Formats: sequence, structure tokens, C-alpha cells
Amino acid sequence: MNAHVATPTPHAINDEALVRSARTVIATEAAAIRALEPRIGPEFVEACRLIMACAGRVVVTGMGKSGHVARKIAATLASTGTPAFFVHPGEASHGDLGMILPQDVVLALSNSGETDEVLFILPVIKRQGIPLIAITGNAHSSLADQADVHLDASIAAEACPLGLAPTASTTAALVMGDALAIALLEARGFTSEDFARSHPAGSLGRRLLLHISDIMHTGEGIPTVPPNASLTQALMEMTRKHLGMTAVIDSNRRLLGVFTDGDLRRALDDDGVDLRGATVAELMTRGPKTIGTDKLAIEAAQLMEKHQIHALLVVNDDQQVVGALNIHDLLRARVV
Repeated sequence: MNAHVATPTPHAINDEALVRSARTVIATEAAAIRALEPRIGPEFVEACRLIMACAGRVVVTGMGKSGHVARKIAATLASTGTPAFFVHPGEASHGDLGMILPQDVVLALSNSGETDEVLFILPVIKRQGIPLIAITGNAHSSLADQADVHLDASIAAEACPLGLAPTASTTAALVMGDALAIALLEARGFTSEDFARSHPAGSLGRRLLLHISDIMHTGEGIPTVPPNASLTQALMEMTRKHLGMTAVIDSNRRLLGVFTDGDLRRALDDDGVDLRGATVAELMTRGPKTIGTDKLAIEAAQLMEKHQIHALLVVNDDQQVVGALNIHDLLRARVV
């Protein structure tokens, strides 16, 4: 017969006990993390050197809750410049060991260091001469003894009051894995641009990889008029190109100024302006803000925000207009 755990009634729940329990968990896991710091030394350095010298990938493995942590460590390594992937130890003994090659490094996680599924695949790994790094909570375990490098992630106690559910132990292992990943990131000189390349669909990827040239309007899509164009001609060009402005250019496409919706409003509000006879050169803004094609799209967004403008002209080194964009282009590209 299955045991039945009674569900407590709402009035029986003690608010103070819930808060006390949560705070105890946090304090216990924080203490487990603090205990790791003095253990970072020669063994940690050797683990980093083994991974840095690896011509293949880091194969991370673990069973149960350690397996979940191992998956996260593999993902963190891979996204910070260290090629890595997770192999389930149970699946490894049924064919997936073929994924592990002699040029790889294996990083195995087990709190007890006696996980059968992990220990079962060690002879094959050792026969191939594959370096083995172990993160365990028992320095005298079978896994620790067989490892080339052992990283001690032992804890004083689990946060679980029964001492059964992996809590502080998994946190300690995860932090040790993060320490490896970040130490390797810094050793490799991994940059935010490198990180963005492995996260092209994320907001960071868009900010660091998307250039002005990727989203600007070009060719016939650029609103342009000559300096002798009438106000009507300038307005028609603005309407056709839907950017809320038009560049005013000379015969060599060099930028002379820009005419915007704001310039139109100011002209309408100025009784001294002959709207029928004025040329766009008389009404345009001279020395407008511009940007180069090699700049990042996020820089255009920052420029627009700083100067409270909604569109930019893109120019080359000779101040020739080669593109244009507005805030809507940045919104569509999900840069802002």
C-alpha cells in the first residue's frame, strides 16, 4: 500500500516557520559555497590546464540531480568559449560512449563519488587515455581515486532537514563548475563579442552583432533631394520613403543637411518664411547627426536617444549618403 501524506489545511500553515525554513536553506547553501573558496588551488589550476590543452571537447557527465547540474555546466562552458556537451552515463554504456573521443576531456560529477552508472564507464575512458576531472563530495571515493584531477565540492550538511534531497551539494557542484567556466573564459581572453556569437538570437547577440549596414535603407530607399528642391518636393520625397526626413545632397551625393518633420513644423510656425518660394536648403538643418556603416545598430539607438531624434543618415568617409534608418527599423530589428 502506498503511503499517503496528508495535505495541511491552510490555517495549519505557519508563516514564520516557512520564512525560517527558507532562510535556513539559504544560509546553509551560502556556507557551502563559502567553504569552496579555500579549496581553489593547484588541483583547480591543473583542471583548467587540462581543459585548455584539450584539442577536442569537454564531455560532462553525471546521474540524477548531478546530471542536471552537469547539463548546466556543459551549457555554460560551451557558451563561454570552451566546447562542451553532456553525455548521460546510463546512455553512454549503451552506445553513447562512441561520442567521447581520445582528444576529449571528461568532467564527471557525483556527490558520493560512487555512482554506479558513472563508475561503469570509467574503464573505457581510462583505456583511451582520456583525462578525467571529477567533482565530488568525497575525496576518498572511487571516482575521486580514478580521476586525474579531483575537485572537492564536499559540504557540511544538506539544506534538506532530512539530509536526503540534494540541495547544498548540487549548489556546491554547480558553483565549482561555474568557477571553472569563468576562469577558462578569462584565460582564453573571451570577449562579449565572442559571447554574442554563440547567442545570436538573444538580445545581447542583436546588440553586439547587428551593424548599421544590416538594417539601413539603401539605394532608392534613401530619401534625398537637391538643395534647390521646393518644400513640396521635399515633402513628397519624405512621404514616399516613410522615414520622416530627407537628406539634402549635392551632385556628388555629399550631405549638405537634413529636412525633417521638425523642420517643417518650425517653418510653418515662422511667419517670415515664404513656404511657396523657399527652397529646402533654406529650411534644412545643417550639420545633422550621422553614423557610419561599420557601427553597431545599438550605437544608432544610443545616438538617437541622446539627441532626441528619430532618424539617422548613414555616410561614408567622404560624407556621401549611403543609407538611412529610423527608430522603427531598430524596433523591427529588436535592438530597442
